[in-house]
Amino acid sequence: MTVAHIVFLLGLVGLIVAMALRKNVLIPAVVATFATALAYDGNVASAVMAVFRATLTAGGALFEIFVVIAAVTSMLAAMRTIGADELMVRPFGRWMINGRVAYVVMFVVTYLLSLFFWPTPALALIGAVLLPAAIKAGLPPLGAALALAISGQGMALASDYVIGLAPSISASGAGVPADAIADRALVLSLIVGLTAAVLAWFLTIRKEIVRHSADLVSATDDPDTGGSVSGRPAPHPSGDLPTPENDHTETDHTAPVGTVADIGLPGTLAPVLTRPARARAWAIGVPATFGLVLVYMMLGRFTDLVPWSDGAGASLVGGTALVLMAAVTLTTRPADALEHCATHFVDGLVYAFKAMGIILPVAGFVYLGIPDYSGSILGLEDGTGPAFLFDTVETIQTYIPDNGLFAAFSMLLIGMLIGLDGSGWAGLPLTGGIAAALAPQAGMDTATLAALAQNAATWTGGGTLVIWSSLIVVAGFCRVPVGDLVRRLAIPVVSGLLVAAVAAVVIW
Repeated sequence: MTVAHIVFLLGLVGLIVAMALRKNVLIPAVVATFATALAYDGNVASAVMAVFRATLTAGGALFEIFVVIAAVTSMLAAMRTIGADELMVRPFGRWMINGRVAYVVMFVVTYLLSLFFWPTPALALIGAVLLPAAIKAGLPPLGAALALAISGQGMALASDYVIGLAPSISASGAGVPADAIADRALVLSLIVGLTAAVLAWFLTIRKEIVRHSADLVSATDDPDTGGSVSGRPAPHPSGDLPTPENDHTETDHTAPVGTVADIGLPGTLAPVLTRPARARAWAIGVPATFGLVLVYMMLGRFTDLVPWSDGAGASLVGGTALVLMAAVTLTTRPADALEHCATHFVDGLVYAFKAMGIILPVAGFVYLGIPDYSGSILGLEDGTGPAFLFDTVETIQTYIPDNGLFAAFSMLLIGMLIGLDGSGWAGLPLTGGIAAALAPQAGMDTATLAALAQNAATWTGGGTLVIWSSLIVVAGFCRVPVGDLVRRLAIPVVSGLLVAAVAAVVIW
């Protein structure tokens, strides 16, 4: 290996260490990019330009992600102004007849909403309507928190199957079709999620339901509790997410912002709740439209009935969201619809860059190690650049056991380490690149290893296993200690990840 290879490898190690220590990875990524470029040609000016080109290259490759996020969140903001978002989930509350049924309903509804709208916006809807109904039906707050975390922050976000942003980020480093990663990530996320849900039920929730029922009787007889269960304050009465201004849950404010799951839904326009008929119409129309979109996507992926291309899911969802945002605004605020549509979209873009902006310098450094991108980053005229990442793995591959199971567990561990930063998605270009480098030696499919690492990173930092992730929002809504929630999630989630790693080797 050359000096540049060694510097790149040290940069990778530094990046992983920074994530493990839950430090912001911007400076390590910039320093590693500069040092690698300088070691490659010895030109300081070229190294400085390489830092900019790396971020620009990553932005060009990943800009679709930012636009899709902006489109979806602008549509939700438009629905929010007429109260259609709350009406959309209210009917599910009628199904909760007892604690056991409430657990299943919370789990399924959270998963479906999070697939289309991501977990944090979905929490705004669930916290306002479903959570109080579930607790009233007999599901303890801790049980509700476990259902929300496993189904939304874990299972839905780990695959991101409908919108497809996480698979796209992984594919950018792995060099394989995003749809291939998405399909495998979906299967693996279901394995992890269902395993975790079952274990959580037997280890925690079943006992908590009995205890919750006893506390409910005591609270009814004791006027000092103020009508709350076990003396706990009631959940948030409104659908607004806790924000740094209104949420007093203790948290680590040094934790980096990383994924969509970490930031509340934007919206600067005052709500207009004077058109209940139209709100009900859109509460039905929006999920029905996305249901048709999902059917179209399935037909395109698995049949020849409709035209389809790799990665088209994000474009289809984003375009649908923009059309729906415009339609909702035009039919409810026709007089000033043009200005309000623009405001919603700008708010969505701001949200997108706050949520995903940190990925750009990290992805830029990873791209520096991939020949498809490194040439343009280093300013090489022929466009063909060095393969620092692949060359490094090839150098050490003689020390790596030629075993698919070992590779699967290695990617699982790497993904969990990447997820320790509290985001879950910032390191996906890195895990995708490592998967592409390890797959040939291990006799495994690149998409499978990338999907496994994507699951591990998202389940860890997206998050269910670290208290400095968006899990704090779940704990805040349910009014349970976030440390206790992590402890109750640890065994179910880790067990599910281990089962998924074995399943990945067996299935693919």
